[in-house]
Amino acid sequence: MLLAIGLQESRFEHRRQIKGPARGFWQFEAGGGTAGVLRHPVTSARASQLVSARLERPSTSAVNEALASDDVLACAFARLLLFTDPRPLPALGNPQAAWDYYVRNWRPGKPHRDTWDALYAKALATIRNT
Repeated sequence: MLLAIGLQESRFEHRRQIKGPARGFWQFEAGGGTAGVLRHPVTSARASQLVSARLERPSTSAVNEALASDDVLACAFARLLLFTDPRPLPALGNPQAAWDYYVRNWRPGKPHRDTWDALYAKALATIRNT
């Protein structure tokens, strides 16, 4: 899921959203996913530990800015965001279920369903060939 979402959000090419506020390969926004991971009861303790280990000033704005340059932090926040969903990860090989999971958790402003299947297949091929 993390590979597919990263491909969908940024193609792993853009750590800063083009003409937008999102940061990191998974395109977190300060008032959205970043704040959500920091405040959600399931993830707040882990997020706090992670942020304290990686940043000198652990504020939402500092975290959000760091997501653009710290790929480990960005990946960890993406994984923590998936923890906030009480439903299990979708089974591998089901692009529609994976799309539904992505949309439910990322809540993209302009979802592009037309690109998902190919990017999801690319992510699956990557994990199957490693």
